[in-house]
Amino acid sequence: MTGITDSTTRRGYEGNGEGDLQGRVIAVAGAAGPAGQATLLRLAEEGATVVACDADAERLAQAVDAARFAHGGATVTGDTVDLLSLEETRAWADKTEKEFGRIDGLVHLVGGWRGSASFAETDLADWDTLHNLLVRTLQHTSLAFEAPLKRAGDGRFLLISALGASKPTAGNAAYAASKAAAEAWTLALGDSFRKAGGESGPPAAAVILVVKALVNDQMRADRPNAKFAGFTDVKDLAKAVVDTWNKPAEELNGTRLWLTPNT
Repeated sequence: MTGITDSTTRRGYEGNGEGDLQGRVIAVAGAAGPAGQATLLRLAEEGATVVACDADAERLAQAVDAARFAHGGATVTGDTVDLLSLEETRAWADKTEKEFGRIDGLVHLVGGWRGSASFAETDLADWDTLHNLLVRTLQHTSLAFEAPLKRAGDGRFLLISALGASKPTAGNAAYAASKAAAEAWTLALGDSFRKAGGESGPPAAAVILVVKALVNDQMRADRPNAKFAGFTDVKDLAKAVVDTWNKPAEELNGTRLWLTPNT
């Protein structure tokens, strides 16, 4: 694990600052892609201390710098982390909590897609790839961040999932099954939060944000005639991430938030 940028301050959760997330410390896994970039920007805008990670050091550095420059004074840091290593993932969580004193959120944005023309043509190598990207990285981040999120008192573990998890199609068997497994794992984490809180309510919430697919400005520019029907803009996804802190953990824990029509 290596650092990309470092501009840090230690602060406790204040609750009423310049942004809705002032004082929060939020980690973003898989932060270098378009969704990650939009999320870093929005979290920084809302006053959070943002700790990003990705396996692509160059793209991560660009995303971190963009968020810091867009919001002067924002604390945004980046680490290259191999999320397929539980040891590295735990080290990232431990380092983050030690450095900033708390962790209020983990946003899991590690993605990937593989598909086939038909069910019979499914390549099981795609399953191996997607299992690593969509399931194994989620398992490692949840195991590494469960305890810090509980300690924070109002934490959020956010999985970005897809409509295909509950409505699989013939050519998306591996992808849909991977997403469904990731959702089940996240709901199990939510049950852990529920049991930890007892009658007082969960100390954190595990939440699944469901999209059909994501779209960004570059995609629209590359395909000006495409309609992207039902797609969620990455900026809207970033807003939905922030909005999860506007509802009580007890209300959100173990739920799916649909950002696309559930039809």
